[in-house]
Amino acid sequence: MIAAAALLAWAYLLALHGRFWRSGPELAAARPDGAPPVLVVVPARDEAETIGRSIASLLAQDYPGALRVVLVDDRSSDATAAIARALPDPRGRLAVLAGAPRPRGWAGKLWAVQQGVAQQGVAAGDEGLVLLTDADIAHDARHVATLVAQMERSGADMVSEMVRLNCESWAERALVPAFVYFFQLLYPFAWVNDTQRATAGAAGGTVLVRRAALARIGGIAAISGALIDDCALAAKVKRGGRIWLGHSGLARSIRRYPGFGDIWRMVARSAYVQLRRSPLLLAGSTLGLGLVFLAPPGLALFGHGWAQAAGGLAWAGMAASFLPTLTRYGRAWLWAPLLPAITCFYMAATLGSALDHHRGRGVVWKSRAYEA
Repeated sequence: MIAAAALLAWAYLLALHGRFWRSGPELAAARPDGAPPVLVVVPARDEAETIGRSIASLLAQDYPGALRVVLVDDRSSDATAAIARALPDPRGRLAVLAGAPRPRGWAGKLWAVQQGVAQQGVAAGDEGLVLLTDADIAHDARHVATLVAQMERSGADMVSEMVRLNCESWAERALVPAFVYFFQLLYPFAWVNDTQRATAGAAGGTVLVRRAALARIGGIAAISGALIDDCALAAKVKRGGRIWLGHSGLARSIRRYPGFGDIWRMVARSAYVQLRRSPLLLAGSTLGLGLVFLAPPGLALFGHGWAQAAGGLAWAGMAASFLPTLTRYGRAWLWAPLLPAITCFYMAATLGSALDHHRGRGVVWKSRAYEA
């Protein structure tokens, strides 16, 4: 029975689950026909390691329209703001704001975003666009123009990208492609981009949204307490408009995760939140991952007869589905059969996230704790 269920699960995933395994689409450089004003909002807290490269890449954007970059320093304890202010800015594009104390009920990042979006001037009208981007993203000079061109082509109210993540350390090479793979599995891009489906997802590294769409949903205040803010924003925007999600060929994360513990903490920060802090959903997802990712190799290696054959077929389909993402990150195909072992790491991190919550530790990020 387990063998049949695992094989049927992979038949469904490969044939009917939004072609998640294709690891696309990817945005290629393009120029927009128009040039609406763009306000870039960068929330930053203790980002001295990356802020210089990130802001410099935004100030160097080759965009034909008005572009303003607002860095909101979210009460950093390091030199984040000073580093940004010291950058060359010959076109006067940059403003650095000192963030106000966070009101109760607001997530820290979203409160910083709210202060940046509230800035008047560039992109203040309904025709304006707002680009929300993280402080650890390096942008190709053509990136903003390409995002605007994609918004024109798709007619979307919001365009988001999974930026290319660091994949240099041993831990990153082992785990980062699977992180992207599981994101695609959870939010199949084809379904996100389909107006006939309710699936809504976004990748917070770069999110371009129309000012009018923000006004329609009630602004950033509509998601003020969300800890998975990108997907919360996507869900709000898609209820009355269109969104688009793809992979970025022109932006990459420069945040490093040198060890397995660093990636564990990154996953555990939001894994249980993703499951709505529900023990029932945690149990269901753990059993589901076990059936889909762990049962096939177990059956293939230790089963007999038909069960062994079914396990082998499911394991082969699983490995094949991982290949496009591995190729995107320049990893050898030999990693593909190891996906079940990698899945164990993510399952353990999710269980650790739940354990932290039920111990009363809640979510801690950037030295800031959020209520459990």
